[in-house]
Amino acid sequence: MPKKISFRASPVAVAQEAQAALIERYGQHEASEAEVIVALGGDGFMLQTLNEMRPLEKPVYGMNRGTVGFLMNTYSEDNLIGRLDEAEEAEINPLHMKAESDDGTITEALAINEVSLLRAGPQAARLKISVDGRPRLAELVCDGALVATPAGSTAYNYSAHGPILPIGSEVLALTAVAAFRPRRWRGALLPKDATVRFDVLERDKRPVMADADSRPVRNVNWVEIRSEPSVTHRLLFDPGHGLEERLIQEQFS
Repeated sequence: MPKKISFRASPVAVAQEAQAALIERYGQHEASEAEVIVALGGDGFMLQTLNEMRPLEKPVYGMNRGTVGFLMNTYSEDNLIGRLDEAEEAEINPLHMKAESDDGTITEALAINEVSLLRAGPQAARLKISVDGRPRLAELVCDGALVATPAGSTAYNYSAHGPILPIGSEVLALTAVAAFRPRRWRGALLPKDATVRFDVLERDKRPVMADADSRPVRNVNWVEIRSEPSVTHRLLFDPGHGLEERLIQEQFS
């Protein structure tokens, strides 16, 4: 039966053209009135859509009209209603980031993939790492470090040689980026309910920025990261191509 769909597209031409064709065929509704949001673009646009649509608590079905499409389904104009009816739903919780900048400003943000700390100058960063208030690493000298969710474990985390986490594994990945001391320290697996704190050492000499899904905070003094169970994002995937299957495939590709 017909569905109330709200189409959203990234600014690139191929996504805009797809949106126009789909609206002509299936109609267009305001997001607040729609049963489902269809996002046309790449993974970056999907993350943006999930964040913007979060207050509506609507399921989001993505079709790839971008570069990377790990969170997206294959694009097709045909049988969209049938695909939406048969789609499998995955629910994911984002990370909550709280960061203090050197001027005392506190920034809070949510991140679906990861929260990362990166050196912002020519010298390596020096970070102290605590978990649930207990110091675990007095000094990590590195280009950066990150905390990733299972859904985000194949993104920047995987590029930094972090582990791929199964959906529903109830763990977070703490991964170093180009660790210098301790040499080749790769990180840790932590319970999903853990709170990770990074304190920036020698921050005047070795400035560090924090980033929550491409939302940067410059010159941070410290950053706290935890899972946010009160927020749930709903993603739709074609049968047999859900997040769990994609994460398994990625390990054998």
